[in-house]
Amino acid sequence: MATVIEGKGGFRAWLNKRMPVDQFVADQLTGYYAPKNFNVWYFFGSLALLVFVMQIVTGIFVTMHFKPGEATAWNSVQVMVREVPYMWLIQPMHAVGASFFFVVVYLHMARAMLYGSYKAPRELLWIIGMLIYLALMAEAFMGYVLPNGNMSYWGAQVIINLFGTIPGIGPDLVEWIRGDYGIGDATLNRFFSLHVIALPFIIALLVMLHLVALRQVGSNNPDGIEIKEKLGKDGLPIDGVPFHPYYTVKDIVGVGLFLTLFAVVVFFAPTFGGLFMEPPNFEPANPVSTPDHIAPVWYFTPYYAILRAVPDQKIGALLMAASVVAFLFLPWLDRAKNKSIRYRGAASKILLGTFFITFVVLMWLGLKPADGIYVLLARIFTTLYFLFFILLPFVSKADGNGPVPDRVTYHAH
Repeated sequence: MATVIEGKGGFRAWLNKRMPVDQFVADQLTGYYAPKNFNVWYFFGSLALLVFVMQIVTGIFVTMHFKPGEATAWNSVQVMVREVPYMWLIQPMHAVGASFFFVVVYLHMARAMLYGSYKAPRELLWIIGMLIYLALMAEAFMGYVLPNGNMSYWGAQVIINLFGTIPGIGPDLVEWIRGDYGIGDATLNRFFSLHVIALPFIIALLVMLHLVALRQVGSNNPDGIEIKEKLGKDGLPIDGVPFHPYYTVKDIVGVGLFLTLFAVVVFFAPTFGGLFMEPPNFEPANPVSTPDHIAPVWYFTPYYAILRAVPDQKIGALLMAASVVAFLFLPWLDRAKNKSIRYRGAASKILLGTFFITFVVLMWLGLKPADGIYVLLARIFTTLYFLFFILLPFVSKADGNGPVPDRVTYHAH
């Protein structure tokens, strides 16, 4: 039941009669009880929201000066960075922010897999989160193509042509996505519209639904124990604390550390050794000059390595799609009674640890040329990647039923 808040007079009372600000704070912050044993892994949800807002704000300023088009896109980026006041800072913040967004999202997903945050009653929360991830991938890809650098151009050629492997409609679908027979004005204009308007609205809606679903079922914790099941005499969770001020203050510490690291990268290493911004993208698109090694940005490279691991492009594209879609089925593939990896056997820990290592290795392999030992390694680790999803139902059922504490384990820090 919602808490009734009465204004104290003046502007605050006037505002609360028209917009229940105090009611919202009482219901969603001071009245929302979160487990008291959150650790550093729980920074990344709030950091993901922070980076999303940063990308929206910096993107607004970039949009003011960007001119989508085959003849104007690359030059407009150069002009804004060199001649528009402070765009030397804002544009790199937007470009580097995309990579930081995926760093935070991947760590957020890793935490959910560690502590079983996708298991009942949070299946819908996980599915909405995965839809955010898919929308974010589309948003990042289109933003990557827009500057029309040489790597952007050839990367777009590779990714868009993958849709041509769909039986029956493939070739027509590729032409429809490009809006022309090749990547040109039509492609850049429609990608600009989707990147700036449609996809940010979709992501914002999904984020809102994600937060609503989170508030409905409550936050998971490192022990995987439902704190709503153990209430005190006051009807409140005995292992919970109000989200505000306890976790708002804690999140501010995480935000400070994150922004410090972000500033160091933006000011001193914005290209991050060619991972965040590739050298070929500092050259305009050239349809007759292919980069020595075509590779997507680092956050797409695990799936790119899976694509290249198979000689048949159609099978490779199918495996690449399956490697992403498989995450949606985790709530039902995991058959353990325990949520957290803390209370599962060695087999589960080895399986999950191997998956994390596999994902990172595939990320590295996607940056390497598709020849020699790299192809062999990509095939080995692609097999390990899918073995995780195949073995999970059996391993989790076998050793995911160990004893769990009655209450959350909490250590002051």
